[in-house]
Amino acid sequence: MKKIAFFDTKPYDKIWFEKLNDTYEIIYFEEKLNQHTAKLTEGFDAVCAFVNDDINEQAIERLYENGVKVIAMRCSGYNNVDVKAAYKKINIVRVPGYSPYAVAEHAMALLLTLNRKLHKAYNRTRDFNFSIVSLTGMDLHGKTVGVIGTGRIGRVFMDICRGFGMNVIAYDVYPSNLEHVQYVDLDTLFQESHIVSLHCPLTDKTKHILNREAFQKMRNRVFVINTSRGGLIDSAALLEALNTGKVKGAGLDVYEEEADLFYEDKSDTIIKDNILALLVSRPNVLLTSHQAFLTEEALHNIAVVTLSNLEAFFTGDLMPNEVCYLCETERAKKDCRKNKKERCF
Repeated sequence: MKKIAFFDTKPYDKIWFEKLNDTYEIIYFEEKLNQHTAKLTEGFDAVCAFVNDDINEQAIERLYENGVKVIAMRCSGYNNVDVKAAYKKINIVRVPGYSPYAVAEHAMALLLTLNRKLHKAYNRTRDFNFSIVSLTGMDLHGKTVGVIGTGRIGRVFMDICRGFGMNVIAYDVYPSNLEHVQYVDLDTLFQESHIVSLHCPLTDKTKHILNREAFQKMRNRVFVINTSRGGLIDSAALLEALNTGKVKGAGLDVYEEEADLFYEDKSDTIIKDNILALLVSRPNVLLTSHQAFLTEEALHNIAVVTLSNLEAFFTGDLMPNEVCYLCETERAKKDCRKNKKERCF
């Protein structure tokens, strides 16, 4: 029986994996996978990792030395994996889509809460304060939302926005031929949008796509929503834009320095990240701890796809969810083995 080392385990992770797995011996570790904890993988055939594991070159080398053959990411993103170091050593698979509805609906929940100040109203009425002073919002109907990233999650979010009667415009580094999607350049999106929502992956081209210059181009009193990756926003620039009033409110499910904080109880800890502390202190910032994916359906789908990815690897089948260094290069357009119905290596 193949052995799987499952890192950064939380109680909700185990539920569906234990229900659905009858093939592998899964050992659950609460520790995050990194170059130090990789020593725990001796004798394992695979590792299962998540968004805040740090799988750098040193971690890859230790995994490879220990005989690990495949890294199964139980998430869609893999920017925390050194795919170049892993090339031709350890195969990498991911879950490209577990529930676009979960993330898109959470993005809308952040927007609705910020706009109608539901978090403030909730706290007031618990103290029997029924004043509605300073709780004024705006109609979303007729407003323009700019969606950056038109993958599955972005498209679902756009559908939700249309249901509210909103005008939807979009930008994507790699635009698709999608009906009913009005693509514009970034400058136009910034200038016209009342709400900017991020749904793109974190790459070299998208890192800090919302920076100081971008905020300056936006209309005054814009809402910013991010349920994708923290590194898409320059946090210092966002704080500055909040302080000047350029940004009316920010709904964040991710933060660029979240790795050692999110998913953990830090309530008795002095947070030394001053930018995060200031963001949390702002009444017009709503921060959730990377929970947009967290629905029963999504957890079920993550387990199903992760286990099927492992099955495909160990049985020698084609792995449609494989990622590798070559896939991210220009050469891949001409010489990608996936196009030939083959494994990346």
